[in-house]
Amino acid sequence: MAVIHNTTLKPTKLELLASWLPTRPWYVGTGEPALSRTGGFRLDDPEGEVGIEFMVATDASAAGPEPVHYLVPLTYRGAPLDGAEHALVGTMEHGVLGPRWAYDGVHDPVLVAQLLALFEGRVQAQAQSLSDTPDHEVTHSYTGDGLPAWEGLVKATDDQDGTELPAPGGMTLRIHRVLRPTDPDIAPSDAAGHVIGAWQSPDDTRARAVFATLHPAAHQL
Repeated sequence: MAVIHNTTLKPTKLELLASWLPTRPWYVGTGEPALSRTGGFRLDDPEGEVGIEFMVATDASAAGPEPVHYLVPLTYRGAPLDGAEHALVGTMEHGVLGPRWAYDGVHDPVLVAQLLALFEGRVQAQAQSLSDTPDHEVTHSYTGDGLPAWEGLVKATDDQDGTELPAPGGMTLRIHRVLRPTDPDIAPSDAAGHVIGAWQSPDDTRARAVFATLHPAAHQL
């Protein structure tokens, strides 16, 4: 299990994201965001080397009556990931672990492999800020056969709505970047699998939305 350290980060994760988010095609704001971390979960790296976090970052500066909630999968590494320079969000100094390289996690094979395992229920989502604590708000399903293991670098593509990448077995993995609250009992009808997570709404209620979906080869996104 990953150990959560109560220590300092310079710059903070939100400071890194404030400059990175506006460069993404799915960012709906018009300027620098005003971010807060409002939810998400973690997954464990079986090797214990890579930090894996699915963060919900809420932007209170967005145009419109309501803030916008973004899903930002991140990985944290103690050394650069070869071939992933384009996916680097930034570097931080961790008060315990030292220099950390933060990546847009959809490009990191460790995160993708563990996310696919979560779809199948082979791993347990973990609380975002507590060590050795399962997050039971995260739900998942997968109706297909067993997914082959992920190997190699990830070729993820951003568009106006989110990020998609090829998954094993000819499937497509879709990461929903702008989160829209949904009925947690209604699974996406056109998906072979889904992951649903939660975050804290401005009115202090818990909102839930689809974080990621798996689509069969014939599905057109």
